[in-house]
Amino acid sequence: MANFKRGDVIKVPFPYTDRSTRQSRPALVVSSSDLEDTHRLLWVLMITSAENRGWPGDVPINNLADTGLPVASVIRTAKIATIEADDAIKLGKISATVLRQTSKHLARELGV
Repeated sequence: MANFKRGDVIKVPFPYTDRSTRQSRPALVVSSSDLEDTHRLLWVLMITSAENRGWPGDVPINNLADTGLPVASVIRTAKIATIEADDAIKLGKISATVLRQTSKHLARELGV
């Protein structure tokens, strides 16, 4: 049975594309629970501080109280990763509105 669902904000060791290290950081679950049930994997998008330089496709997170995030943040739809579900810790969740916006940007990035 899945522990996480689409829209959950989690803390994970997120891989970097430009170096061989990982850093524990917040991320957004975008995969269905089937991926976790079948393979114990999650597809996640990086969440970063809103103070960082913006990228096209970033989605602002407005409801910090429900997310478990300490500062204003954005979902970076261009930074997707596959992580082990066992490495994740749930912090909170994003609103349905922010999830719809994120899904729209992600679909554009994936060309679907």
